[in-house]
Order: sequence, then structure tokens, then C-alpha cells
Amino acid sequence: MLESVKISKRQSTIRQELSGLAGKEKPEESELRSMETLDTEYSVNETRYRAALVSEDDERRDADEEMESRSEKEYSALIQGFELRQVALALDEGSPLSGQTAEVVTEMRAQGGYQGIPIPLAALQLEQRAGETIASGTPDPIQTRPIIDQLFPQSVSARMGGQLINITSGQIEWPVVSQGASTGWGDGELADTGSAQAFQTVDKSLSPDNTLGCQMVLSRKSMKQSGAAVEQAVRRDMNSAIAVALDQAAFLGTGTSGEPLGIVAGQSTYSIDLNTINAAASYAVFRAAAVEFMVRNAATSFGDTRLMFRHELLNTLDDVVYETSTAFSELDRIIGKFGSVLTTGNALAAPAGSPAGSKAVMTTSVGGVAPFFIGIWGGVDLIRDPFTKAASGQLCLTGLLTSDVTVARPAQIGLLEELQ
Repeated sequence: MLESVKISKRQSTIRQELSGLAGKEKPEESELRSMETLDTEYSVNETRYRAALVSEDDERRDADEEMESRSEKEYSALIQGFELRQVALALDEGSPLSGQTAEVVTEMRAQGGYQGIPIPLAALQLEQRAGETIASGTPDPIQTRPIIDQLFPQSVSARMGGQLINITSGQIEWPVVSQGASTGWGDGELADTGSAQAFQTVDKSLSPDNTLGCQMVLSRKSMKQSGAAVEQAVRRDMNSAIAVALDQAAFLGTGTSGEPLGIVAGQSTYSIDLNTINAAASYAVFRAAAVEFMVRNAATSFGDTRLMFRHELLNTLDDVVYETSTAFSELDRIIGKFGSVLTTGNALAAPAGSPAGSKAVMTTSVGGVAPFFIGIWGGVDLIRDPFTKAASGQLCLTGLLTSDVTVARPAQIGLLEELQ
């Protein structure tokens, strides 16, 4: 029992005793001494009660912080022990989930919105372990050979400054300042210093309107023969497939046919600055575009700017030596000046036209605000199709992921097109 509760109960008892003694018209000497003793004790207890409340309040705050950190650590530990193999067996054979996997699934189902078995995103991004085996295309513990995963480009959205937001449910909005404080000098001792303008914001929202499907088929042999080894291969494969689809949607999403509206396709909708170069790609071209960032106060130096273009431009820029007496190419100058330089074959469309023209994207972050956001609702909803491959006993899995893309500040993004 808390000390403050004990003191409070004792104070109540003292008040009852004093009430009984105070009702007597002629109290005896012993009763007078008792009244004096109780009164003194009551006064001392008041001081003790206040001290106990202060002490217990500190203890409660410490306990709350400990519980919050403990809760996060415990959930993280649960996800570390999440087994995708258990999910596959549950969908294939109806095997019950157990241990940490069952706890994570129960926790996610409590939030609702899943038709199948939910998988946390963090479970797809765990550290990949070595030692898996393969034989004739199926992991087999008899012969030890490394599993060769599908070849996917590395995710570029985060490296271009995009922020991934995990949303439990509903819609989320960011109020971005569009008009704020104004300054002015007073022309004279009593002159006004300019006129104020209203503080205004524009809401940038992410809505759960777009669903990405990730499908795969596991043969009955792989489920029976491979054991835990197949889990790692499936985990990496799903992670890579989802990452490449999100990257493509973030930049090339059309906003139709179920896709979110990406940066390149949504250039006019998001009011992103577009420069039509119609000339050979060079350091001077990218430098001029970066200067525009600095002119509109979106960046303070070349080092604040991230640059992404197609692999084909990498070949072109690295082949052009800007000084014959040195071995430095145009690409070396770009890498030396810009904060980050990335090339991609997935997030930007292939060069087209004659001569072949390509696009490039430049981004920067101001005051910790990302240039664009990728929202993901919950985790992956893994659903089994029991009919399509029923004749052969194959396990058909579909992972559903709800996602959206929005641009926070168009001034932090620039597009260049017709780079030859």
C-alpha cells in the first residue's frame, strides 16, 4: 500500500476520534491529553502526506517512462522472433501459431483491418542470416549452396530524402506553411515597418486509397523439404519486391489504375519546378539547376542537394573528360560537388526519343522536413488462395499493402528532362 494512502486512512481515524471527544461538554483530564496528542499527530501527518505525494509522483513518472520504454523494447524483441515459416504453415496446413509469432499477430489483429494473417514490416527487414542452402532451385539441407535471390535495385526513396510514415488507421495530414511572417524597414522615426500578412498553411494528406499486391507461390515440396531455410528466402524476396514497387510508385506512379501519384508523373499537380534542357547532360546543367534551389531558399549549398538520374547518363557523364590534361570526368565533378548522387533503372523511365532524352530528379531537405512522404498503413496482410493451385498442393500467397505518396514542399524538388 502506498504511504500516502496509509497516512490518509490514519487521518480519517484521527478525525473520527477527535469528533467523539469534541462532543463532550466536560472531558476528563485523560481525554484532554488524548485530544492534544491526536491534534499534534494530525498536524505532523499533514506534512508527511504532502511529502509522500511528491515522492510518489516522481516514482509514478519514472515508472511510466520505464513502462513505455519496456513496452517498445518488448515489442521489438517479439518482432525479432517473428517466424514467417509459421505463417506459411498456418495458411497451408492450418497449423496454429505459437510463441512470439502468435503474440505479434494477435497484437496487430487487435488494431483490425486484416483479412489474412498480418506481417509487421519490420519482420521483412530483419538482418539476413547466412547458411541457407539450395538444390535444384529448392532449398535443400543435403547440399550446401547459397540461395541466389532475385536481382532487385536497392531502394532509392529514402536516399533521396523521402520519409516513410507508418500509419495505424485513418488519414494523416501535415500543415505546411504557405504564407507567414513579413519584414520591413521603417522610413523615418515614426514610420511603420511594413504591413503584416496572415499566417496560412496548406494541408498535405496521405489517404489509404492505393493497395499494392505482392504474390508468390510455394511448392508443396519446398514447404515439406526446406524447413526454416525457405523463410529467409521468402522474407528477402517479399521485402525486395515491395521496395522496388514503392520506389517506382514514389517517382513514376500515375495516380490511376490503383497507383499513387508519383513525383515525376505528378509534376504539374504538385507544382514541381521543371527544366527542359534539350542538351547534353553535364556538370554545368546540374549546377544551374542546383543554383535555382538556392535562389528560392530551398538549399544553402550544393552539398544540401541530392541528385538521381538513369544509369545511361552515368555512362555518358563518366565518358566525358572535362580537361584533357586530367583524368577527371564530368561525373567526377558532379559527385565531388553534390551531397548525394544516385543512379537508377527503376525509379525513372528509360531514355526515349531521338536523340534519346532522359530525366533527372533533384531533392533537398529544409528544416528537417522531407521533400516527399510515403505512407504505409499497418503491415503486410498475407492471404492464402486455396483454390488456384489446389490440384498440385502449391501454396499461393498474396501480400496486400496499403500505401500513398504525397509531396510536402514542391520547392524542395526539381525535375530535369530531355537530358541527352
